[in-house]
Amino acid sequence: MAVRSALAWRRISRGTARTARTLRASVRAQGWLAVGFATVGLTVGIVFGWAELVVAGIVAATLIVAAMPFLYGVKAYRVALDLEHSRIVVGEAAEGALVVTNIGKRVALPGVIDLPVGEGILEVEVPLLRGEASHAEAMRIPGEKRGIVSVGPARTVRADVLGMFRRERTWQDAETLFIHPRTLVLPSMSSGLIRDLEGQASRVIVPDDLSFHAIRDYQVGDSRRHVHWKSTAKTGKLMVRQYEETRRSGISIVLAMGEGEYRDADEFELAVSAAGSLGLRGLHDGRDVQCVVPGEVPEFAVMPDALATTLAARSPRMLLDQLSSVTFGPRVHGLVETAQLVGSKQAHASLAFLVCGSSLTSREIQRASLAFSPEVTVVAVVCDQHAEPAFWSIGNTPVLSIGILDDLPHLLMRSTHG
Repeated sequence: MAVRSALAWRRISRGTARTARTLRASVRAQGWLAVGFATVGLTVGIVFGWAELVVAGIVAATLIVAAMPFLYGVKAYRVALDLEHSRIVVGEAAEGALVVTNIGKRVALPGVIDLPVGEGILEVEVPLLRGEASHAEAMRIPGEKRGIVSVGPARTVRADVLGMFRRERTWQDAETLFIHPRTLVLPSMSSGLIRDLEGQASRVIVPDDLSFHAIRDYQVGDSRRHVHWKSTAKTGKLMVRQYEETRRSGISIVLAMGEGEYRDADEFELAVSAAGSLGLRGLHDGRDVQCVVPGEVPEFAVMPDALATTLAARSPRMLLDQLSSVTFGPRVHGLVETAQLVGSKQAHASLAFLVCGSSLTSREIQRASLAFSPEVTVVAVVCDQHAEPAFWSIGNTPVLSIGILDDLPHLLMRSTHG
């Protein structure tokens, strides 16, 4: 008996809590006011015979009853979100449609669907829909700023005309819109700045590759193609060539992200576009590309260790997706610290680009470039929208100063052939 009572009490408690949550979510301030007028007006008016209160209670009750039909059908819709393209370039717009279908056979009253787009809300008014009818609402999401925008999930909203009551249902269909930085097609870097066209030789000895290492005695299993006949004729025994394993040369791109390293946000956007363009060119040339951004400095760190994040850059889409989300801020490591970290851990890189703003001094750029080994060609790309495009050198480091992204191909060609 006690167990049954406990179970019954638990069911009642859960039901009461569920009803309370539904009421809090559905009844607005106007609704509670109408409920209060109806309850107090009818009760007090009838008990004390006050006709005015009875009339007010009847009017409030009538409004409540009239609002009820507008709340039905919140689950009668099927909502589908369709974006034509999930990736656009900053300045473009993403086209798409929100398709609402009445899945029932009865008529569905007009309603509203709220579609979250980033930090905003797009309200879509759904007309009266007959059974199994559909309504498609065209969407146009402007890509005014680079970033990653969440679109959806849509929320079906049912409300009466006076806004006393409101019922909602959230759908699971959502999309992620990547707004890529603007990039340009740059000239190939397979010559000039990068001179190791056959790749970098490693210390791993292999039987077949491009970088010749030495000649040794023939062993069972060696390919006859690698027999060195001149040495064989001299020694009177079979001699074969062996090689050092070669690997593709790599490109390291270090993007400064400190607020103090740029004049303003527009200058930082130019730097992101320049880093993206350089990375895409390296990928098209078949190079191993690593794009590195500084890590955030902990708020209460006294002597924080240098941290950096290597963006995934195995394909152009992957690189641009990663660059869509980078932002500059006040608590990140500077270009010098990030370059020192990359320089100490970089492997197989023959070329490094330091992409920064106009607030960095020549001394800081030189310190960052010296973080790399002498075998690595370091090029600094300084984004300065208030200066003419220019090319100069700080020690052995070429510096390309660009005011707009279109300056980069010409200056890169000049540094390559100059």
